[in-house]
Amino acid sequence: MANATGHFKTITKHRHKVIKHCFKAGIGFQGLRHDLSKYAPIEFLNGAKYYDGSRSPNELEREDKGFSEAWMHHKGRNRHHFEYWNDYSPVLKRNMPVKMPLKYVIEMFCDRVAASKIYQGEKYTDEFPLMYFERGRDHRIIHPETSDLLEKLLTMLRDEGEDKTFAYIKNVLLKQKDY
Repeated sequence: MANATGHFKTITKHRHKVIKHCFKAGIGFQGLRHDLSKYAPIEFLNGAKYYDGSRSPNELEREDKGFSEAWMHHKGRNRHHFEYWNDYSPVLKRNMPVKMPLKYVIEMFCDRVAASKIYQGEKYTDEFPLMYFERGRDHRIIHPETSDLLEKLLTMLRDEGEDKTFAYIKNVLLKQKDY
C-alpha cells in the first residue's frame, strides 16, 4: 500500500508541475491531458509494484522483466514522447523516427523539466534536464530536427533560465507553428 501511495503522489505531483509548465509555455489545455494514462491499471499497478521513490519504476520493471509493460503502454498513448513518433518507412523498408509536431515537442520539454525537478528535488538546477538529455544521446532514436529543437530549448533553459525559455516558447516559437 505504501508503494501505491508513494507512486500516486509522485505521478500526480509530476503531472501538476507539467500542467503548470504547459500553461507557462502557452499550451495549457494540452497540459491538462498530460500523462492521464499513468492512472490506467497497466501503468499504475506496475508503477506501484516497482516504485521505490528514487527513480522511474519503469527502469526497475525493465531490470526485473527485461522490458516495461507500463512504458510500452505509456509511450503508445502519449504523443509528447519521441518514442511514439516512429513509423514504418515504405521507402527505406524499416521503422524510422518521424518529426514531432511542435506542440508535442513543447510538452516534451515541459515534461523533462518537471521530471528533473521531481526526481532531483532540492538538488535541481536548470542544467540538469540538458545533462539528462545528453546522457541518452548515443542510444536515442529521434528525428534530428526534433532532437535539435529539444536540445536548443534545454540549452536555453541552462543558459538563460526558466522565465526566458518559457517566454521564448510562448511568444516566438508557438507563433512559428513549425520548426
